[in-house]
Amino acid sequence: MPNKSQLTLLASFVLVALLVGCQPGTQQTEAPGPEGAGGETRKATKAEAWTEEKVTVLAGTELAVRLVDAIDTGKIQTGASFEATLASALVVKGVEVAALGSAVTGKVMKAVSSGRLRRPAELSLVLTSLTPKGGESVEVSTNTWSVKAESHTKRNIEFIGGGAGAGALIGALAGGKKGAAIGGAVGAGAGTGAAAYTGKKEIVLAPEAKLTFKLSAPVTLTVKKRAA
Repeated sequence: MPNKSQLTLLASFVLVALLVGCQPGTQQTEAPGPEGAGGETRKATKAEAWTEEKVTVLAGTELAVRLVDAIDTGKIQTGASFEATLASALVVKGVEVAALGSAVTGKVMKAVSSGRLRRPAELSLVLTSLTPKGGESVEVSTNTWSVKAESHTKRNIEFIGGGAGAGALIGALAGGKKGAAIGGAVGAGAGTGAAAYTGKKEIVLAPEAKLTFKLSAPVTLTVKKRAA
C-alpha cells in the first residue's frame, strides 16, 4: 500500500498533466477544407491553366453561313437585320478562332419586292458581327452578297399577246369585225390581268440556306488556349 509521500507525488503528476493539457495553442485545428486556403490555391492554379491569344483574320477570308430564318423580298425591308450561324469553323493557321455554329448577324442592304409586269425582285446582304462560342461579339465588314430575279417583261408580253390573239379569235367566231374588235379588247384585258397576277416573283431564301461572304477588312478575335 503506497505511503503518504507516494500519494503526494502521484497527485503532483496528475495536476501537472492537467495544467499542460489546458494551455492555449496545444489543441490541434482541423485542416482547411475545399473552401479554405488550400481550395483557393487549387482554384487559382486551375484558372492559370488557360491563356488568351489575339488572332487576326485577314481581309478576303471566306465566311460561310447558314440562315436561321427565311428571307423573303416580299416581306423583309431594307435595313432589317437577320441571324445566321457559321456553316464551318473559322480556322487561321491551324488555330480555330470561331467554332462551327457560332452566331452571326447581318443586315439587309437592299430588298426590292417584285413588281407587277416589269420590276424584278432584288436582294443584297452583308454580315455585321460574329460571336464565337464562349467568346465576345466582334464587328465584321464583308462584301455584299446580292441577287436579282430574272426580268419577266418578255414573258408577260408573250402572255398578253397570247391573250389578245385568243380574244380576237373568239370575237371572229362570234360574228363580224365588230365582234372581233370587242373580243380582242376583252382578250387583251384578260391577258394583262393574268400577267399582273402571275408576274410577281419574289426572292425567297429558306432557313438553313448557305451563303458565302468575304471579309472586306481584317478582324481580330480573342482565342482561349490551354497553357502548356
